[in-house]
Amino acid sequence: MIGASLPAAAADPAPIFAALGDRTRLSLLRKLSDGQARSIAKLSVDTELTRQAVTKHLHVLEHAGLVSSIRVGRESRFAYRPEPIAEARSYLDLVSAQWDDALGRLRAFVEG
Repeated sequence: MIGASLPAAAADPAPIFAALGDRTRLSLLRKLSDGQARSIAKLSVDTELTRQAVTKHLHVLEHAGLVSSIRVGRESRFAYRPEPIAEARSYLDLVSAQWDDALGRLRAFVEG
């Protein structure tokens, strides 16, 4: 089923994988994965990153849909959104199934 089309939700997983491809962004997601929204200032604590650097990484995560932001007074608070991770996992499951199918056909051809 190599030619099978991907589900609409997983049509373009590239922004998700690109966002996850950075150690700093993974660290930010890990901090936010407890369900608590945090400000840029709180996310900058215990890091060597400036607030501007944290902001840049959060915007990449937000563009990929992995976090959402809400204004509270003068600051933005960011919260983790698990749905894109589920979409990426579904995409990887589909690709894995396609490869398993292709390898099964190849094995049958070679052994047949």
